Amino acid sequence: MKDHFPYNRLKRQQIIDQTNLLASLRVPFIFIIDYKAESGFLIKHDELDANYIQFQFPNTDTNTPIEAFEIFNWDINPVSLNSYKPKFEYVINQIKIGNSFLTNLTQPTEVSSNLSMFELYKQGPAKYKLWLREKFIVLSPETFLRIQGQTISSFPMKGTIDATIPNAEQMILNNPKEKAEHATIVDLIRNDLSLVATNVEVKRYRYIEKLTTNQQDLLQVSSEVSGQLPSDFYKNLGDILFALLPAGSICGAPKAKTLEIIEMAEGYSRGFYTGVCGYFDGENLDSAVMIRFIENDGNKLIFKSGGGITARSEMQKEYEELIQKVYVPIP
Repeated sequence: MKDHFPYNRLKRQQIIDQTNLLASLRVPFIFIIDYKAESGFLIKHDELDANYIQFQFPNTDTNTPIEAFEIFNWDINPVSLNSYKPKFEYVINQIKIGNSFLTNLTQPTEVSSNLSMFELYKQGPAKYKLWLREKFIVLSPETFLRIQGQTISSFPMKGTIDATIPNAEQMILNNPKEKAEHATIVDLIRNDLSLVATNVEVKRYRYIEKLTTNQQDLLQVSSEVSGQLPSDFYKNLGDILFALLPAGSICGAPKAKTLEIIEMAEGYSRGFYTGVCGYFDGENLDSAVMIRFIENDGNKLIFKSGGGITARSEMQKEYEELIQKVYVPIP
């Protein structure tokens, strides 16, 4: 086995150029892009080494067996409410003075488990799974972009509630704050897709998906926005992808100013967390927002999570949601 990670981290323009080239040649590849869309990895299918990277997406034929462990320990050490408070208040103030309508505020949480990252990866039945040896794992429920034929679709996910709460579905669908937050993101995604596609429309609006986790069952709210790409889009696939980054659902609106607010408020580096990963199979593309993300930080495991802040947000509830999302999708 090699003793170092064998793939070079590429800069933004290198990924764009290689994506355009490989897609035009119909060569299958995986891409992994950081939150700021500044760098990442692009690996051709025939250069994949399972000792260093494994993944399972809806459009791949890789099928990782789920391994059950008799004992599963999961402990978290989130930021304190006192530490979260000034960050939340800064975001709220920026919203009140009109610099943002919605800002996604995230924080790191130190976690520990009796399972290794690779064991967590193997055991977690997520829609999108990714493991990079000694770097991070992703167990994401959120689709970023899907391209089938000439149809491009995005599936923004905004709104989470404990599924065991009585009338949870009605509560989250009727909550004014959740309604406003979701509407803002859907509008942002619709505008983003209009940069690269025609006939953009909302196909499904605020539908419910249930997620099973090691702590509780959750309901999450998503929408589907679709448009049409030109017949020769393959030669520009890299440009199309990067025109839509960072993903709207994990920053906010308006995007440019909100990214500045996030930079000031969070006080840590997201890195690859809330970036995107995906697989091009030679014809179609499927990709995910890299949430439910655990990073190897020396001798510590760091789980990164957060939620959308609006003018209607309450600090205690947003803090609880940040902690609620520190889970792995293991029953």
